[in-house]
Amino acid sequence: MAAVSGLMRRPLEQVGSGMRASAWSLPALRPLSVTVREAINQGMDEELERDEKVFLLGEEVAQYDGAYKVSRGLWKKYGDKRIIDTPISEMGFAGIAVGAAMAGLRPICEFMTFNFSMQAIDQVINSAAKTYYMSGGLQPVPIVFRGPNGASAGVAAQHSQCFAAWYGHCPGLKVVSPWNSEDAKGLIKSAIRDNNPVVVLENELMYGVPFEFPSEAQSKDFLIPIGKAKIERQGRLSHSSPHWNRVEFYK
Repeated sequence: MAAVSGLMRRPLEQVGSGMRASAWSLPALRPLSVTVREAINQGMDEELERDEKVFLLGEEVAQYDGAYKVSRGLWKKYGDKRIIDTPISEMGFAGIAVGAAMAGLRPICEFMTFNFSMQAIDQVINSAAKTYYMSGGLQPVPIVFRGPNGASAGVAAQHSQCFAAWYGHCPGLKVVSPWNSEDAKGLIKSAIRDNNPVVVLENELMYGVPFEFPSEAQSKDFLIPIGKAKIERQGRLSHSSPHWNRVEFYK
């Protein structure tokens, strides 16, 4: 998709001693701009549509469209059985999600903030992260734990801690933290399709930030592989420089 702001007239052009007006023409098409919130929503929507085993559960994710509106519209589209509001009981609904993953479903478990995932830490670490190893590779746990992580604005200490280092040091978990909209969509889709537990650490301050959304990211098949480096800008090593390890970037 691309947005067209309207028609623009080219300026008058000088031809000999006279003047002529050029024809009406379309301006260059502007790239689609998508916020991080919209990108995550789009990624979950596509995976819910693609695989009926995928479902979302958490506090206020359904009728309220999510505390940060990340799940906006999903409850109306998929109904109560796929988008599930839970009580304020992280240990309880995280345990339900882990059990569902063991039974062959693909739950997306949203924490309103990862600070509250401490209530469910036993389910995340001892149940989800360790089961594949402890079963000798017989029991996968395809689950996504996602929600806002780290500092935000005016939400005090119990909503502001970053748990990236905590979860990043736990064997059995894959941990991703997207920055822009392209990464947010590509990584949430890869996380949902992964057969291992994936922790997706989002940032509340970034939810409403728009980014340029390339055409390839708009495809339903768009994925960003987990565990493989993504080239943000192409470059090359410059051996002509006295600093042999200097990297030159080019467009």
